[in-house]
Order: sequence, then structure tokens, then C-alpha cells
Amino acid sequence: MTAETRTPESRRIEAALTELWERIYDPQSRAVIDGLPAAGPRRVLELGAGAGSMAYWLAERADTASVLAVDTDVSALDADRSPKLTVRQLDVKEAEFEEGSFDLVFARALFEHLDGAEEVLARAVRWLAPGGWLVVEDFYFLPSEHCATPAGRALVAAYLQGWKAAGADMHWGRRLPSTLARAGLEAVDLRVTPLGPGQHADDNELMRLRMALQGEGLVASGLVGAEDLKQFVANLDDPRARDVTTLLFSAWGRRPSA
Repeated sequence: MTAETRTPESRRIEAALTELWERIYDPQSRAVIDGLPAAGPRRVLELGAGAGSMAYWLAERADTASVLAVDTDVSALDADRSPKLTVRQLDVKEAEFEEGSFDLVFARALFEHLDGAEEVLARAVRWLAPGGWLVVEDFYFLPSEHCATPAGRALVAAYLQGWKAAGADMHWGRRLPSTLARAGLEAVDLRVTPLGPGQHADDNELMRLRMALQGEGLVASGLVGAEDLKQFVANLDDPRARDVTTLLFSAWGRRPSA
């Protein structure tokens, strides 16, 4: 859906989706960053900053010296929110920064969409100062054939097919801990969060809104049947359809000091 074809209703749904996304995922991201030791004020880089909720939060922290938020589309980012915040339009696949420029690099739901993700991640490690931390969060879709309901199997299969056609690797998240270690980081650790129908009321609402926005297109493309779409939405609040369809992998590691 392009900017020209978006209706007022689709824009309303997109805004609601953004708000829900931040409500669901920001607390986890914040908890990971809060758990990292900080030797002094951090120079922070956020890759794929989106609508800016994490960049704004990072800029408000007392242990932050500066935040550089980059994305290919920065129209939703407000550089005036904080004197510590700088916004720059960049494609992370082409971006380059001086080695050792940042004490914290953060990216969420970004690397899974990148061709050559491991090479970009290796460059992000070089951008870290010695002792600096890289925090990456990405999703891992479980096999669609293991879903709890026929409608769930159809919807997850459709999403996986759509993501693959768009060049995304929705199995990337599982490889994050080993990828960080191979990139030379130490103290690598992770947290895994289950997601899916019935896991949380906000999860259900997020999926309901996504189906309202994207469902018609999925049916029109032939990726899913209209009846499966209708049944999936109807099942969201049914405990008999509760499922784990996706895992959020949060992984982090530190560049060695010497």
C-alpha cells in the first residue's frame, strides 16, 4: 500500500499498529538495555529507528551522551524531541561510521530484512568502542505446519511466503547468539519471548489490526483463503486456539576492551 493509495482508515490502523508495536516490544528492549553496565555517558546508534520510540527513550536517559537514529525513511522521526538526538536518513547496508564511534548500537526487527545481514552486523561491531555493547532483536517464525489450528497454519504459511518473497529471513533470530559470538563479541547472552494468538491481549489486538489492514491483500494474492482469514480472527480470543507462532530473540554482546 503506497502513500497515494492509503485511505484515512488505513492510516488510522497504521497509527494504532505503531502504538501497539511500541507498547508490546519497547518494555523488553528497555529491560535488556537497562541490564547492561555503563561505564559513562553512552554514544548510541539506533539502526532502523522506525517511529522513534526507542530513540526518544534512549535520548532521555541520564547515561546517554548522544543518540544517532538512522532509517531509510525518517518521516516519522522528530529530531527536535531532544538536544541529544540526531536523525539521519541512511540505508544501513550502505552506511559506514568510524571504528569505535559508539558505546551502544541497537537494532530491532531490522537484520531479518537485510540481504547480507552478517556482513552488516560485522560492520556494526567495528563501530563499537572497546567495551561497547551491540543489542539486536529479531523474530523467528516457527514452522506453520505446527500451528494449533488450520486457520493458524494457513495464516503463518502465508506470512512466511510473503516475507520470503520480500527477501526477509524470518529464521534469522535463532542464529543471533552464535552470529554475535562469531563476530568477536564477548559476554553474549539472550532472552526469548513467545508470541502468538492468545499470548497477550495486546498481541491479539495487534494481529486483529494487521488482518484488518493486510487481510484483504493476502486473500487477493491467493496466499490465504477468505474463510481461513475470518476463522483466524474469530479464534484470537479462544483459549482452544492459543498458540506460539513466533519467538522474539533478544541478543547482546560486548566488544572486547583489548
